[in-house]
Amino acid sequence: MQEPSGPSPVWSKVQGLAFGGDYNPEQWPRSVRAEDLELMQEAGVNLLSVGIFSWALLEPAEGQYDFGWLDEVMDNLAGIGVKVALATATAAPPAWLVRKHPEILPVTADGTVLGPGSRRHYTPSSAVYRRYATGITRVIAERYKDHPALALWHVDNELGCHISEFYGDEDAAAFRAWLERRYGTVDALNASWGTAFWSQNYGSFDEILPPSVAPSTLNPGQQLDFQRFNSWSLMDYYRQLVAVLREVTPDVPCTTNLMASSATKSMDYFDWAKELDVIANDHYLVAADPERQVELAFSADLTRGIAGGDPWILMEHSTSAVNWQPRNQPKMPGEMLRNSLAHVARGADAVMFFQWRQSFAGSEKFHSAMVPHGGRDTRVWREVVELGAALKRLEPVRGSRVQSRAAIVFDYESWWASEIDSKPSIDVKYLDLLRAFHRALFLRGIAVDLVHPSASLEGYGLVLVCTLYAVSDDSAANIAAAASAGATVLVSYFSGIVDMQDHVRLGGYPGAFRGLLGVRVEEFHPLLAGSQLTLSDGTVSSVWSEHVHLAGAEAIQAFTGYPLDGVPAVTRRPVGFGAAWYLATFPDPDGIDALLDKLLAESGVSPVADADPGVELVRRVSEDGRSFLFAINHTRSAASVSATGTDLLTGESFGGTVPAGGVVVVAEG
Repeated sequence: MQEPSGPSPVWSKVQGLAFGGDYNPEQWPRSVRAEDLELMQEAGVNLLSVGIFSWALLEPAEGQYDFGWLDEVMDNLAGIGVKVALATATAAPPAWLVRKHPEILPVTADGTVLGPGSRRHYTPSSAVYRRYATGITRVIAERYKDHPALALWHVDNELGCHISEFYGDEDAAAFRAWLERRYGTVDALNASWGTAFWSQNYGSFDEILPPSVAPSTLNPGQQLDFQRFNSWSLMDYYRQLVAVLREVTPDVPCTTNLMASSATKSMDYFDWAKELDVIANDHYLVAADPERQVELAFSADLTRGIAGGDPWILMEHSTSAVNWQPRNQPKMPGEMLRNSLAHVARGADAVMFFQWRQSFAGSEKFHSAMVPHGGRDTRVWREVVELGAALKRLEPVRGSRVQSRAAIVFDYESWWASEIDSKPSIDVKYLDLLRAFHRALFLRGIAVDLVHPSASLEGYGLVLVCTLYAVSDDSAANIAAAASAGATVLVSYFSGIVDMQDHVRLGGYPGAFRGLLGVRVEEFHPLLAGSQLTLSDGTVSSVWSEHVHLAGAEAIQAFTGYPLDGVPAVTRRPVGFGAAWYLATFPDPDGIDALLDKLLAESGVSPVADADPGVELVRRVSEDGRSFLFAINHTRSAASVSATGTDLLTGESFGGTVPAGGVVVVAEG
């Protein structure tokens, strides 16, 4: 289980669970801003992000500042007890800056320069942009460093959103400098990238370019390092802004809103985590996903893993519809409350939205908000007020941590490496099997920690290692040690294949895990599109098969049919006080469930409570031993849950039933 690293200082400035969202008062006249103060008190708002996209108004011309409106807003918020996550205002350069320095604009792989008129129109490698961005950051910090409303710095916004790879001349120079620091010599780089293939050997770092458009497939080592570089470049830009904030306001914590979900792979958030005083995340449902609550749980579990198990901030989600999907369906009645409390159940100590008041102009005017176009007399507003009251009642939950004895190993670098081109099958996607296991555990009411392969695995009864294509020797040893210590460890196909330079581990697959698993794979047999296999127990599988030889393990299931009839498909090997299982194919949902039955029985991992199908279950436990069971009913019928205690949301003794579409939070004991 994840060990606590201590509470962030942000929580000392905000009472209870934080509630609010992005506040953009610059879009509104003073009369509307006065009404905002009244509505915020009605809803129970206590934390707002302010100034995210306000650079052009704060500095309308170079060196000319207008802080009058922001001074008034900050003072008014302080007057009603609302704290502020004040932004650096750097997420969208003003027009005057682009006109004076068009070289700050980002360039794509095909050489296209992306212009202004939107947002995020800069490259983090630009020295000019960094100079101006740190300049406005310093001016804001100096002005508000002692303001009573200031609780947190919101640094830039959604770094890497819209564009996360940069190919301009300044980016290329920064990439070369990063490579020289990483490798020291060009000979070391050539060895790492395997440049003897296709006559790619470099004589100096000056010859290297980003992996842009080329006649055929690009060097995989170059592609992998370019991904690492872009994640680092954005983080280095973030660090430069934070350095200014720490100099001016050393006691005010800093963060930025990550986008940890099943759709965002461009940045290594485990690497980013050490730079953030508190982890913050944005999450939006995909309305077309019939199981969108499962994807929400995955995102929240990943965010908690990035936070090392500590409480985190849900910096943005939506009250209802968004504006950027093909068909922007509103949330169903009660869905916003369920979404919000599902994030809290999985570790969030703050629930915030984009945005406070729905815009009347601009490209996001049809994105829902806490105060919708229709104002007070709307379902959305009534649900916002209901949520604010619910979060106030959940104040005892603050600071507690999710209880979990199951872990899924998650690694961004392996994700990047596994999906570079020229692999055995385009159908092998890093997240597919991982999310299939996560879904199956979610449906059983078993919370899962998503952890980096180098993280401590102590205390976990079940550890799942899915498609971990690239792994270091140390991380492989860490996973093996978990089995020796008593965990049931499952490793899937296409794991341990290469080292962190994307070099194949020779001697037979699965490379780094052969000894642990007691198997040797001599050849992959990926399936053609639409093909399926049947295993010896009747399980139907797809995507992948391989020629497995036993080397100390026993076969639990086997492939059937030509050419792998009788070849092991699922194996098990006792290891120390635990066991190591190998899965050589992608089972269908019934097959995943059947395999999980065995793994859970062996590991002793069980649901946190018994409940009817369709109820999401998570338990948070405080340092003093108090436990809080969240039961979220995603069905349209009342559901039973076996728990006793007081429902914090009603203040009444829990009677064992969760209403249709409802939520209970049982203070157990």
